[in-house]
Amino acid sequence: MFPSPPPDLPPDPVTPVPLPPVTRRAVPGMVGLATLLAGLSMLGPFSIDAYLPAFPNIEASLGATPIEVQQTLTAYMLAFAGMVLWHGALADAFGRRNVVLCALVVFAIGTFGCAASHSVHYLWIFRIMQGVSAGAGVVVGRAIIRDLYDDAPAARLLSLVTMIFTIAPAIAPILGGWIVTYSDWRTIFLVLLAYSVILFVYCYRRLPETLPPDKRQTFNPRYLWQNYSAIFSSPLFHMKAGIVALNFAGLFLYISAAPVALPMHLRLGPDQFGWLFIPSVAGIFLGALTANRIAGKMSFARQIGIGFGFLLTAASANLLYHSVFTPALPWSVAPMFFYTFGMSLIAPGATLLALDLFPRIRGTVASCQSFAVTLLGALVAGVIAPFLSHSMLWLAMGQVGFALCALALWVASRLYHRRRPAALAS
Repeated sequence: MFPSPPPDLPPDPVTPVPLPPVTRRAVPGMVGLATLLAGLSMLGPFSIDAYLPAFPNIEASLGATPIEVQQTLTAYMLAFAGMVLWHGALADAFGRRNVVLCALVVFAIGTFGCAASHSVHYLWIFRIMQGVSAGAGVVVGRAIIRDLYDDAPAARLLSLVTMIFTIAPAIAPILGGWIVTYSDWRTIFLVLLAYSVILFVYCYRRLPETLPPDKRQTFNPRYLWQNYSAIFSSPLFHMKAGIVALNFAGLFLYISAAPVALPMHLRLGPDQFGWLFIPSVAGIFLGALTANRIAGKMSFARQIGIGFGFLLTAASANLLYHSVFTPALPWSVAPMFFYTFGMSLIAPGATLLALDLFPRIRGTVASCQSFAVTLLGALVAGVIAPFLSHSMLWLAMGQVGFALCALALWVASRLYHRRRPAALAS
């Protein structure tokens, strides 16, 4: 039987769990480890945000339609979602470090292929290669954090990773716009290739192995089926993973709609996408900083409640503005700061509560959690954003809808958690 979920009130801070003697690499300090894990997590936003301003150039260069270029993003997201389900299981079976290094090699090959593609169909194929490998850093990084730290220290490290990680979505679209303005869209992927090679060398030298062989899980179909069945049959897992996924979908709706919505409604060029990304990233950074400072000083439940206050107020204000006024700067993008601020307050607590539902297989749980986020992101990018991007009011309505669904899941998880002990006692 799997253990029952932990209470929302975290215990006193716990010192880091020492690494087993089998590792030959010293664990970096908290800042060093956070920088390393954030660098791995940056592959995702660099792979998505940097090339968004280049969509028109890709269309012209490859003779593709706007929908065909849009589907390069969908192909990436679907591949990301499909493979992210397995990164954690592989890391539980073969070790954290091995999975990360292999994923970086595959990502570098796919990135080079993107830069060399001479048709949109080849671009789809190599974007899929990027997708199947880019998620390893996010998934395995969460497992590494939980291998080393418990509760409040883990929340601090997770929020610190988020703070450093925000550099990527802040500069990726701006960098991509500059490259497209002064060079070619293929240069975006060449820069990303150089980044992945540097990251491989750094991880090869500094990334420790945090899962000793005696704690690794069996990698066979029956055992994996038992683990995945237990996770996906857990109502609490769906509720807590859904909170993070739906909140992110409210942000990703605007990110994936940016190539259409920003030029059409706000008259912004490829090098002006920072109008949307800078307030969004600033909110993520300051929200993560706040979460880092308050970790261990209040319950996860209270922290998540405060986060929802910011998030829902921002989404509602955005909807109200576009119900009355026409889209305009800065008012059409300002609410994104407060939305992402609230999102960053919610994410650490909700993530750790989900991981702790199954402590023996945290890597697999992290995979399933990332799968939920990415699958919903793929749905947003491929279906919802194209449908809503022709109206800023519709986008605002979509964001409110995602936020309300996330709140409903949080309330449901609280009620379920309170009633479960009573049901077990009877």
